[in-house]
Order: sequence, then C-alpha cells, then structure tokens
Amino acid sequence: MTVAQAVVEYLSKQYTVDSIGGVEYRERLIPGTFGIFGHGNVAGVGQALKQYQQLDPAIMPYYQGRNEQAQAHQAVGYARHTRRRQTFAISTSIGPGSSNLLTGAALATTNRLPVLLLPSDTFATRAADPVLQQLEQPYAYDITVNDAFRPLSKFFDRVSRPEQLFSAFHHGLRVLTDPAETGAVTISLPQDVQAEAFDVPAEFLAEREWRIRRPDADDDDIARAAEAIRAAKRPLIIAGGGVLYAYANEELAKFVELTGIPVGNTQAGVGVLPWDHKHSLGAIGSTGTTAANAIAAEADLIIGIGTRYEDFTTASRTAFQNPDVRFININVAPIDAYKHGSTLPIVADARKALVKLNQALGGYRVGADLEQKIAAEKKRWDATVDEAFDTRHTPLPAQNEIIGATSRAMDARDVVICAAGSLPGDLHKMWRVRDPFGYHVEYAYSCMGYEIPGGLGVKRAALAEAAASTTAAGDGRADVRDVVVMVGDGSYLMMHTELVTAVAERIKLIVVLIQNHGYASIGSLSESLGSQRFGTQYRTLDEEQHSFDDGETLPVDLALNAESLGVKVIRIEPGDKVIAELEQAIRDAKAAPEGTGPILIHVESDPLLDAPSSESWWDVPVSQVSELDSTKAAFQTYTDHKARQRKLLG
Repeated sequence: MTVAQAVVEYLSKQYTVDSIGGVEYRERLIPGTFGIFGHGNVAGVGQALKQYQQLDPAIMPYYQGRNEQAQAHQAVGYARHTRRRQTFAISTSIGPGSSNLLTGAALATTNRLPVLLLPSDTFATRAADPVLQQLEQPYAYDITVNDAFRPLSKFFDRVSRPEQLFSAFHHGLRVLTDPAETGAVTISLPQDVQAEAFDVPAEFLAEREWRIRRPDADDDDIARAAEAIRAAKRPLIIAGGGVLYAYANEELAKFVELTGIPVGNTQAGVGVLPWDHKHSLGAIGSTGTTAANAIAAEADLIIGIGTRYEDFTTASRTAFQNPDVRFININVAPIDAYKHGSTLPIVADARKALVKLNQALGGYRVGADLEQKIAAEKKRWDATVDEAFDTRHTPLPAQNEIIGATSRAMDARDVVICAAGSLPGDLHKMWRVRDPFGYHVEYAYSCMGYEIPGGLGVKRAALAEAAASTTAAGDGRADVRDVVVMVGDGSYLMMHTELVTAVAERIKLIVVLIQNHGYASIGSLSESLGSQRFGTQYRTLDEEQHSFDDGETLPVDLALNAESLGVKVIRIEPGDKVIAELEQAIRDAKAAPEGTGPILIHVESDPLLDAPSSESWWDVPVSQVSELDSTKAAFQTYTDHKARQRKLLG
C-alpha cells in the first residue's frame, strides 16, 4: 500500500469507547475526512480517498470545503457537540494550503477540542529542491512551513519514512483521545512519502479502541475538599466546559440540590443547568450576570469544576473580593487544577469527583441567608433581561431584542452558535439555555469567522445524532436539532464561504446575520478605553483625514451576497415590526424540512445600544499618557479598577 492508503484505512478502523454511568459507547473516532487538493496531497491522500470511495464509500467518507481553516472549524464544532469522542481529519496541500490551518490549530488547542490535521509537506528525499511553495531558511534547511504547527499543536510529528507512520499515528491518536491533553494533533506528510509504497503490517490496519480516560478523584483530596466546603459560609461553584465533556451535569444538579451551593458558568459551561434552575446564577465574570458577580464578590470558597479560569471568567482577577477566599479546583488537566495557586487541586474527571463529593457531604447545606440572596439576585437579573428583550427600539432594534426573539423562536433542543464580536458576551449573560447541548459559543479563541463553519460542524453532528437515535429506536426518523448561527457582519465577511458547502450538501443551517456596518464590540471597547471607536466602522475613505470614521456607509448588500451563493435569504426590513418579523422568520426557517439547504435571515441593528451591564471588568490596558481627553478619563477609570485586582488567588 502507499503511505496515504495506509493512513486512510487505518483511520477508518479507530474507535472511541466510553463509559458513562454504566452505559458503554463505541463510536468511530474519525467519521470522515475533509480535504482541498493541490500538489502535495492530490496524488497521495486524494488518490487514497478516491480509491476507497470506489471500493466502499463508508470506509472513509470525503467532505469538500472551501477553506482549510474553515474545515478545521467544522471539525471542532463536530467534536464539541460529540463531547470530544469524535472529530474529523483534514488533508491539505503544501504551502498556503497547510498554513491556512494554523488558525484552526490554535483554536482547537485553546479550546481543548480534538482535530486531526494532515498538512502535506515538501519532498522528504529533496529529489526536487526547492519545490514550489517551499520555505527556505539558510540556517536550518530542515525547517518547513509545517514547523509553525509545533507551538499550536498538542502533538506534532513528521513522517519522513513510511515506517514512522506507526508510531506517529499511535501517539497522535493517544493525545487526540486524552481529555487532559487533547487539542490539535498535527502529522506532517511529505508529498513524496504519501505516494511511496511499503508493506503494511496487518495489525496496524486492525480495528483499535481508544477508551476515554476518566480518572477518579483521590479519597484524601475529596476529604480535604469536603472539610473546606463544610467550613465555608458563602461557597460558589464555577462550572466550565469540563462538566459537559464529563457528562457531569446531572451529578452537578444533585450536588447543588443537596448543598444549596449556587452555580455560575463560564462560556464553555453554559448548559450545565437550565437557566431557570433556582441554583443557577448564569454567566460569571466580565460577560456575566449581576447575580453571579454579586455572589462571587463575597464568596469565601470557589469550587471550580472543569474550568480553565481565563480572564473573562475571573474578571481579570477582580471578581473575588473576599480577602479569605480559597479555591477548590476539580479538573482532569493538572494545569487547570493548580490555577491561581490553589491549595486544593483535584486532578480527576468532573463526574467521578462529584459522585464522591455527594457521598462525602451528606447533611451539609448553605445558610438561609445565602439562599435568600441567591433568589433575590437571580430575580433582579431576570427582570433586567426581560426588560432588555422586551424594549422596542425603532427603526433599528438593539442586539438584545434580536437575541430575545431568536431565543423565543427556538426549541429547547436547538443549538445557538456564535464566536466573536459583541454577540458572545451578550449571549453569555442573557441566553436562556434549556438543554446541555443548546449553546455553543467558541470563546477560548473568539475567532472571527468561526460561526458558519463551526455551526456546520455542529449540524453534521446533530444529523449523525438523529440517525443514531433512529437506528437505536427502530421506529422512524428522530427529530434533528436545528442549529442557529448568530453572526455579525464583521465575522460574516471573514469566512462565509462554507455556506457554499452547506448548499452543495443541502444541509439546513439557519443563519441570523446581524448587519451593524462595522465591528460593534471593538467599537464599544474602543470607546470605553478612550479611543473613540477608531477604525471600527465600515465607511468610505475620507482621503484628507485618511479616516474611515465619518464617510458614507458602504453600499454592501450581504443578503444579496448570500443569495448569490445559492442560499435562501429572508430580509427583515427596518421598522416597527422588526422583532415580530424576525421571530416569525426563524420559525419559518425551522419549519423547512431537512435537506433544503441553508437559510439566512438578514436583520439590521443599532450598534450603539448596549446590553445590560455585568457590573464587572476586563483588563485591557489604557495609554498612560495621551493628548486625548477621552483617553485621560479612561485611564483614570482603568486605574480605579486595577486597584481591585488581586495578584494571586488560592
């Protein structure tokens, strides 16, 4: 076989095995391969995929895409919805085809989500040297473009000889399926090696199972944690994505109902509890609710479960103002368990740790005063969101109203997708999630352009989920979750090309495109930092001032752009009925049958109407000296907040 043929057949035989509450799951680790072909992979992986397509299309289904970065985003969206048990492989040509994957690799690794990257490389033999698109470094001739993946990947290897294939993929898939280590796995495949034939051992091509490692908590650690919880007067849980990846949301619900300890959630942790659960305070931190942030400010014990404590979560280390606050950090990854100098790290699977804590804390419950404050703060925030959703600005609505209309039109099992701009923060604090799978906002990397390809990946997973349910039940087709992408015009312009992929495969993806003629979130941030929304509006150039701030609005019609790609478009015109018409448009899109292709709903908003305040802060430095009065005032505000920042938490 050629190396490429061996790779494709090998990947078709890899399975993840998982056990949740005594139920066993066995699924294909790599259910398909994306690829854009050029010199480097057209005669290697491309030939292998074509060959197996003719022999048996089920061996390794091939999926077409329009941009390599977007293909990585699709794989990440799929991996997130399948709780890291499945992902896609991506094959690229050498040169720009490979380097287009770099942002996708960084996003996957930052989010701790698995993706298998197979960028092609220059000749291992150097028989033709240098080749087209080869990077030459005079001090190190063995460096290629693909070495840029090393700091962005959780695992990197280069297969320079066919025999290296065995160890490269064995160790690569070990990392891919490890909850503590997963991220981008990059295996560089030189173009000549891909096409080289060699004898492949039968055992390499045999089926292999990769059991998801879910380590149990140490009994001594649990005892120390239980002691700290019993001594706490105002404890608070911060629940992250690790709760969902461990399928620990039901055990978390038992824990909070037993103890009365409230829960604030990170971006990745939205869905650990329904929004209206009496112990759910909603989002926490810089984009959090006033309820979660008020409780966090007084908390004497933080129980972090499955969170990596990024600066939005901790409000840049200003969220926790109790001088005696301590941290219990439960995480499968040691780097997160030891964050902020915690004296109580528990390196364990979230669900298994919670099972033990539930057993150890029989009889403990928080005081009535804390429960009363939880109820009062939750009631105050819910009223704030109700007002934001129900206020009607005309002729252009606030983004808050658009979020409210979208939420009302969607079913509980549907999934909202977002990634960058002002939308992620507004969704985090206001979205009323009702299902553990109902919210997918990529905010570890907050990558503009992720939304549409990431949403397409989630929709692929939802279709596979429904197909599996149908097969298991044997009683007709199961309902497919609708996936609704919310995206601003800035992110849409970055990477809307995967709409063509959805058109080609007739995948029903619903896109709510919010047109605000600029970068709304950075405009707001710029204004708060004294930079007067510089460079954030889409306007024609004023050549005298060389400014884009005050010119005419660009005559760009994004709805027409989507229509030109073959997408069905619904335009919502400005006026008194915008929100009612938007809500109906989403319902109409949902009513369309699967297989009708993507549907885009175009609506304009007023970018100057902000969401309710989180009463929190995010550390973005302000110029210490300036000729602008706006910057001077912003620096004074920054100094006041900086004084509340803690050097170390623990």
